[in-house]
Amino acid sequence: MIDVKELRQRMLSLDPVMLVMTLALMLMGIFFVYSAGYEHDDLAIHGLYKQQIKWTIIGLTVYLAVAFIDYELIGNWGAWIYTGSLLLLVAVLLVGTEIGGAQRWLNVGIKIQPAEFAKVGLLIFLAVYLSGPGRSLEDFPYVLAALIICAVPFFLIARQPDLGTAIVLLPITFGIMYVGKIPYRYLFLLLILGVLSLPLGWQFLEPYQQARILNFMNPETNSLAGNWSRQQSMMAVGSGGIMGKGFLQGTQGILGFLPLTVAPTDFIYSVIAEETGFLGTVVIFSLYILLFAAIVRAAIHARDRLGRFIAVGVLVMLFTHVTVNVAMTIGLLPITGLPLPLLSYGGSFTLSTMIALGLVQSVHIRRIRRSL
Repeated sequence: MIDVKELRQRMLSLDPVMLVMTLALMLMGIFFVYSAGYEHDDLAIHGLYKQQIKWTIIGLTVYLAVAFIDYELIGNWGAWIYTGSLLLLVAVLLVGTEIGGAQRWLNVGIKIQPAEFAKVGLLIFLAVYLSGPGRSLEDFPYVLAALIICAVPFFLIARQPDLGTAIVLLPITFGIMYVGKIPYRYLFLLLILGVLSLPLGWQFLEPYQQARILNFMNPETNSLAGNWSRQQSMMAVGSGGIMGKGFLQGTQGILGFLPLTVAPTDFIYSVIAEETGFLGTVVIFSLYILLFAAIVRAAIHARDRLGRFIAVGVLVMLFTHVTVNVAMTIGLLPITGLPLPLLSYGGSFTLSTMIALGLVQSVHIRRIRRSL
């Protein structure tokens, strides 16, 4: 049992910036999930904020539990965590629940989305594998092995289909390999191969995925059918002005132009921008920047390569989500369905994000302490 004194000491060892930024973003998320659904006639959507409060409490509990465990102990289970995440992805394809034409959920009393946890499983196992003794990315076999580790969950997630989440695995992998000092010649080679494979990859996209890309490239074509959510999102963001319309006053959502079924999830940024304006989005970005800076600091001061790789993997994962989600809502990228970390509604996404941030806190707690 952990006594009160030891628990207090562990709480004091947490990175306060990372903790406060996480709490601030999650609190804002609850308020704007409420705002996004409070006018909806469907009580389930109207009450999503209550579910988000529950997931926030569970997420914070998991966050602290993971932070207090030595990340090396978690790393010892890296292969099992990765294998378990793959088995869950296979189970989704075999017996998963289909919603809206996508088979992404497992019903185990509650619906969980294994793809979200697969991101964390990948970064843990990849960090463990590449930080092993004698493993250098100067040797191409290790580069190839890292790509295979990424490729297996990538194709399982893409088959659901959930291309947006699958794509997030790529920057996680390359971010860890970059910090692992992969030679630039290998990066250049992989970049060329990736570009050359695009025509082949296009053939494997679902028709709706191809349509999203084509509509993005040709916004004047089929604008109502293919670009409705994107256009309404851009209008919501632009209409917020400098100060915003006020909390619960976002007309794009209230009048139903911005679909209320996706406003609390993929388009929560549009809700925030409309109601709080440019100043509100500056606050959001400031919180993210401070959170990312704390993660970078944890990576710099990590006691070993494993801790550094874990922190970098989490940083790249969250940065990718934020960048792609915001760019999607303001029309700079096609609609991808990636939620906004700590703000968007979602149980599996909230838990996986908090597990990832808990890992970074674990790295911070056990950092190399340098005297000033």
